[in-house]
Amino acid sequence: MGTAIQCSSDERRKSKDSARSRLSGMRRRLLTGICAMLCAMQGTAALCAGGDVQQPGTAAGIPCRVDTVAYHGWQVRQVSNRWMRLLFVPENGGRLIQVIFDDHPFLFVNPKFAGKHLSPSASEWFNYGGDKVWVLPEGGQDERHWVVKSDALDDGTYTFQLVRQGERCEIRLSGPVDPQTGLQLQRTVSLGSDSPAIDFQAVMKNATGHPIEWSIQSVSQYDTSDAASAGQQNRNFWGFARANPASSYLDQYHVRTGPAENSAAQVRDDGNFAVHYVPLASELWVDSKEGWLAVVDGASRYAMVERFRYDGTRPYPGKASLIFYSNGPQLQQRADGSTTFEAIDQVRPDYYMEAELNSPVVRLEPGEEYRFDTRWYPTRADADFKNVTDAGVILEPLRAVREATGSKIVLTGSFGVLFPGKLVAHYYDAQGTALGAQSLIDVDPTTPVVLRSAVHDPGAAGRISLHLEAPSGLDQGALGEALVQSAIAER
Repeated sequence: MGTAIQCSSDERRKSKDSARSRLSGMRRRLLTGICAMLCAMQGTAALCAGGDVQQPGTAAGIPCRVDTVAYHGWQVRQVSNRWMRLLFVPENGGRLIQVIFDDHPFLFVNPKFAGKHLSPSASEWFNYGGDKVWVLPEGGQDERHWVVKSDALDDGTYTFQLVRQGERCEIRLSGPVDPQTGLQLQRTVSLGSDSPAIDFQAVMKNATGHPIEWSIQSVSQYDTSDAASAGQQNRNFWGFARANPASSYLDQYHVRTGPAENSAAQVRDDGNFAVHYVPLASELWVDSKEGWLAVVDGASRYAMVERFRYDGTRPYPGKASLIFYSNGPQLQQRADGSTTFEAIDQVRPDYYMEAELNSPVVRLEPGEEYRFDTRWYPTRADADFKNVTDAGVILEPLRAVREATGSKIVLTGSFGVLFPGKLVAHYYDAQGTALGAQSLIDVDPTTPVVLRSAVHDPGAAGRISLHLEAPSGLDQGALGEALVQSAIAER
């Protein structure tokens, strides 16, 4: 009993939309749970992960818990519930190095620096991957701009504090004072036991004796490699945000770096800014006011929605509330003034897309703090993404069709939900008077929702609203509304 058991999950992840993959997932979770239990019996639970991490500790009866586990050579702090595993490396700039939902890892982890803790260096930038807090504006022209490099903000050792665990887990990461920017950063992250939603509270503090102005930024590097083909890109990976109809940018987005004519980016007819990942370096700024962005892996049908609160009373850096950056060969200028891209064989095969949320630019007096709150929701979606609501994402909008004969209304639609619970149809007449409600199906964020339900027709229903209701009965919001249409009778 003195040898630690090594528990790994090298088995290739398969699609969970088939019966075979569901059985495979059950088998994997069973084996991992048994392995974790044996490790715990030996008192070596922190070592029960080779390249992967142990499963969430909810099997031990704790709804949400914090552990120390091994991950890619690091000893990381893991915050987990039955849906999620959040892995933090405090020594590397307080990074959230990986987010795993339903066994699906979202973030890029740079194999070049895996397992390493490197001191800040003025000559090299250590891109570990994962998710971190940065500041804007960037540049090297004066002290009011931040040079993107290895420094106390990006690579300093952050202290880790467990605030609480149980029904809700909360941890706090506090960074050192950065003499260059005059800032000290702190981040509080919390995860409840009732959903996979993740709350982030980022705080920047003026640690100088004079006023300073900065914007704080959440930067997440999403893995855009092909899980089925090593060394290849995922050709079905997307970033979305709601475009601003009154945008300050000519095309409703701004090409900060990269090719000016970029066929991978567009504003669609549905009002969404969409960027399709291709491995060419480009940075795209969007002045969206809707308070969300989404990244969608169309190959695996997993997605992440990042929410923030837009502040129309303050200026944003470069007017951008959010940014998408695609990694790849850089655009270079020739001696004759023409441009070209780096040769692909000169670039490391690192495939990732950055999703960046910006706070407004804030003036801080000495000792003053500013807090930037964001929230992440993992769910299921694909490239048919249409919109984000309070309760989920819309892939196929809700439709309600009254049967030509009988007393039924057929509801159809396709969604990803942000919370577990059940779908409830709310009926209204043509004047908006409520006619009652009917429960439909149970739903969970781990499973795509394809709605094909025939519901009772109360007779005067002119409109139906589809809501998500939590197990507690709390209304989590609507997934959509639809006018009741009449079916065309078959001849």
